[in-house]
Amino acid sequence: AVHPLWTGLVPMSGGSQQSPINIQGKDSVYDPRLRPLQVSYTPTSCLHIWNTGYFFQVEFDSTEGSGISGGPLENHYRLQQFHFHWGAENEWGSEHTVDGQVYPAELHLVHWNSVKYRNYQEAVIGENGLAVIGVFLKLGAPHQALQKLVDILPEIKHKDARAAVGPFDPSCLLPTSRDYWTYTGSLTTPPLAESVTWMIQKQPIEVSPSQLSAFRRLLFTAVGEKEKMMVNNYRPLQPLLNRKVRASFPATTDDPKG
Repeated sequence: AVHPLWTGLVPMSGGSQQSPINIQGKDSVYDPRLRPLQVSYTPTSCLHIWNTGYFFQVEFDSTEGSGISGGPLENHYRLQQFHFHWGAENEWGSEHTVDGQVYPAELHLVHWNSVKYRNYQEAVIGENGLAVIGVFLKLGAPHQALQKLVDILPEIKHKDARAAVGPFDPSCLLPTSRDYWTYTGSLTTPPLAESVTWMIQKQPIEVSPSQLSAFRRLLFTAVGEKEKMMVNNYRPLQPLLNRKVRASFPATTDDPKG
């Protein structure tokens, strides 16, 4: 069954720069001009966490200094929200893949170009409007910072439920290595606008199986509706076509698969 988000709502699917994609390590091009990404968030601008009916999203009041710059970006981009995508099982769930490898979940930190646009809504459909940091989640040790969100999830079990988070700094959800791949693509939910500079972190973060299973206890459905588990809320891979994926790091020669 197709999630209601997608019914009759795929205006941009004919686009040539859609996301997500499979990142082929050997086909990505090391670009020594790619600078490190500068990340600085204001924890007190964290507004709330809400169940959108497709995933859970942590929203921020877009304050001036809070956001990212550097990397492949020419402007400063303000943090708007972050959310996750995940599977019904641990064998799948991420939107992007690396050399065909799928992760159980993927975090997206969504930012908008506050130099070129007046607000997030304008930026979504504008050229170079959005910048999204993608982080893969893999199974391992519990993630301390993530636990703060996991503890609140029962309060937003149903669609449209919201809860306060308190001050939260999402930079604690980034991996220690800041190596990344970057390419131009689209939102992975309607309107699928091709306004996104993607920065996919090479190193995943670790979360525990119980933290991930807490995601799956959320529901796509509102109170009073027949319950549908919130799982498999990711978009299938899209063709790369004639785009290039650039890497901020040189390829290693000691890769056993290489």
